[in-house]
Amino acid sequence: MDNKEVTLLKKALERQKKARQQAERILEEKSKELFDVTHHLKESNSKLENLLNEKTSELDGVFINIIDPYVVMDLKFNVINMNNSAKTFLGYDHTKESLNLASIVHHDFIAYTAQSFQSLIEVGTLKNYRAKILTKAKEEKWVLINSSLIYDTDRKPIAAQGIVRDITQEMEVKQLLAEQKKQLNTIVENSPLGIVLAVEDKIVKTNTTFVELLGYTENELKEMSVRDISAPEDIANSEKLIVQMNKGELDKFSIIKKYYKKDGGFVLARTLVSAVKDEKGKVDYQVALVEDITKEREAEERLRNEREKYSSIIANMNLGLIEVDNDDVIQMVNQSFCTMSGFDREELIGNKAAKVVQVQEGRIIDEKQAERLVGKSDSYEVEVRNKKGQSRHWLISGAPRYDNNKNVVGSIGIHLDITDQKQLEIQKEKLLEELEKSNEGLQEYAHIVSHDLKSPLRSISALASWLTEDYHDKLDDDGKFNLQQIQEKIEGMDGLIDGILKYSSINDATLDNTLVDVNEVVGGIREIIFVPENVNIVIMNPLPSIKVDKTKIHQLFQNLISNAVVNIERTDGLVEISSKENTSHWQFSVKDNGVGIPKEYHEKIFKVFQSIGNNQRSTGIGLSIVKKIVDVYQGKIWLESTVGEGTTFHFTLKK
Repeated sequence: MDNKEVTLLKKALERQKKARQQAERILEEKSKELFDVTHHLKESNSKLENLLNEKTSELDGVFINIIDPYVVMDLKFNVINMNNSAKTFLGYDHTKESLNLASIVHHDFIAYTAQSFQSLIEVGTLKNYRAKILTKAKEEKWVLINSSLIYDTDRKPIAAQGIVRDITQEMEVKQLLAEQKKQLNTIVENSPLGIVLAVEDKIVKTNTTFVELLGYTENELKEMSVRDISAPEDIANSEKLIVQMNKGELDKFSIIKKYYKKDGGFVLARTLVSAVKDEKGKVDYQVALVEDITKEREAEERLRNEREKYSSIIANMNLGLIEVDNDDVIQMVNQSFCTMSGFDREELIGNKAAKVVQVQEGRIIDEKQAERLVGKSDSYEVEVRNKKGQSRHWLISGAPRYDNNKNVVGSIGIHLDITDQKQLEIQKEKLLEELEKSNEGLQEYAHIVSHDLKSPLRSISALASWLTEDYHDKLDDDGKFNLQQIQEKIEGMDGLIDGILKYSSINDATLDNTLVDVNEVVGGIREIIFVPENVNIVIMNPLPSIKVDKTKIHQLFQNLISNAVVNIERTDGLVEISSKENTSHWQFSVKDNGVGIPKEYHEKIFKVFQSIGNNQRSTGIGLSIVKKIVDVYQGKIWLESTVGEGTTFHFTLKK
């Protein structure tokens, strides 16, 4: 309900009140006449009833012009008489049925009615009794009753009379107004906007939001004017608009101004001022809605700075940026895209991208455009020809472009020229092919060499054996020693050839990965290698089962364990093997208490043909094989060693 409807209802109520007041005056006059008549009655209650019956027609005539219901009752609430208005209003006819008025009082007002009746008995009159009653039709009605007692000649009350006014509509309007006022107060107090009521620059009322906004109490604000809390630079413009409003030139206006807070700070606020006028059009007061936009302006300033920053980045970045609509028509490009394509900005804007920049596979642009329409983003490569006709390879990252309603209106693409990388990739592929062929040739060559080298070695070994057997009695000690050295060198050469063959055969293609129990592998190695009596090999914790090539894992552990055993000179030699599980790898350790390895050799020993110490049987290839196997399983190998105390080799294998 708007303000006009509320005003009309108020005016209607005023008119109705005046009519009721006039009716009450008539009633009082007629009641006085009735009282004068009853005052002279000398009969008992029964005679009074007879008299009342005789006077019925007279009373009906007296009150026929009264629009409100009129009722006479005895002191037990039984109706003695009532006019036609009362009959119509209540739905009862006392001439046809008995009616006790107490029975139609709403249950919420029974106690109040009893108190009011007692007051009537004591005082003789009852003014403005308000209650709710139920008519015969079970309708709830609000009534206003003014009543007085009727006395006999001895001034004893024998009855009561009263006018009943139907104020149901009036009460409903009041309740509606009260509810609207409550709702309005709730809205005002809970509004996110500050609300100020001012008369001639004087603050009359504010809501909680405005109080919290400035930090003053409402009472403090009521002692102030709008000018007191306004920034000086805003006062002149604001007062000028108020003058125009008072002259009737403006009904409302909006202004952005600063308000000073109690703590000395200020808020920037968007203020909407509206005039509230009386019936003659004169401005009674102004209502201001105050919205704090301090953070909004700060955000706008940050956004503007961000836009400028990113605009500068976009304009100067090495990546080509382009925006197109749903028809592939170019809307925006940066300088890098112009440089990449060879076209000026004017040659690109407004033209179809795929036609200006000649894409060798034109269908891919249409396919990607269709994917953008359904919100898909991705990256892809294209081959294009720039303005000079040169073939270039671009990597494009494309994404949909949306409007404010989240509708796809085109796409945005970031372009990277990968021509050089593409050529390197092609070269890399060629090198890999060549390397693969080279590896195949190397493996084949290694097998051939090992076969060709081992054949003369076997012959030399046989000849040396024959010389030792045939000339055993004729050779002196030096001769025998030299023949023994020949055999040892032949064995060393044979081991070196086997190592080269094993090293060259280690690659991904030759792996036969199965689940292997490392405990069994270590146990088998202890059985086949020579372990001196002074050395003990111990598994420190249960080793895992891992998915590897059994032969390769055997080579790995055998080389490490053998290396540990041969480098122990103590009488209480010990080799400890342990493992632990990491997130993506298994980590193993082979620890000995041997001679140790100087730090300068920690990296060198993993290279082919590199060895340290005086062990003449070492080929210098064992640890190289270990590292290559670890590399194949995407692991790492390293060592910790102290000369004279021992060495620990750590290595990892990917799960």
